[in-house]
Amino acid sequence: MTAVIPPSRTAPELLRVRRLARDEDGERLTSLLWRAGPGWRMISSSVLGGGIGERAWVLNAQVSHGYRRTDPERHLADLARAAGAHGPGVGLMTAADVRAYGRAHDGGVAAIATTGLGVRGWAASPEPGTPTPARPGTINIVVAVPAALTDAALVNAVATATEAKVQALIDAGYDCSGTPTDAVCVAAHSPRPDVECHAFAGPRSLWGARLARAVHHAVRAAAHPVT
Repeated sequence: MTAVIPPSRTAPELLRVRRLARDEDGERLTSLLWRAGPGWRMISSSVLGGGIGERAWVLNAQVSHGYRRTDPERHLADLARAAGAHGPGVGLMTAADVRAYGRAHDGGVAAIATTGLGVRGWAASPEPGTPTPARPGTINIVVAVPAALTDAALVNAVATATEAKVQALIDAGYDCSGTPTDAVCVAAHSPRPDVECHAFAGPRSLWGARLARAVHHAVRAAAHPVT
């Protein structure tokens, strides 16, 4: 099921995702692929294509709950290549069923969220950290902003998206700030000399406010209320 908050009449529809199905390790698994195309710069905490740079696509791939591969970056690259995604991109992983994603729009900003909430808690925890990644469970958030953002604003946008995620989880009745493996990707137009490049993306800035509302609605739609 997909929960969709309709875009405004003037907003272009961003984040058109394509569902991809595959058989792997005896399971039927699904991925979501967004072909952004040229002219996008992304910031992400992803396994594949993390950091800041020009990116042409985003793949959010479902993997098995017992995922044991030690080369997730190569795995994601192979999945993207098999789907016909070429050039640099972003690859995310989750054990959640990505078909049950939440989607929302606000003022031209589009957000998609998938939520695997089986393992969750608060970020500030007395539990010791580990040197190796936790197994995929994961809330994955992908946001598209139809404006150019500076590097600092892209970092700011990640913080804003994270704040909105936590707000949505609390509103849905979850006593947590997320899962140990949450990931985020924010895409914005590549800067051009003739276009304004926005320096702020905090929750009260022009684009940050829209991003926060879109992420909040998308995560809230994907996170089934606690009963």
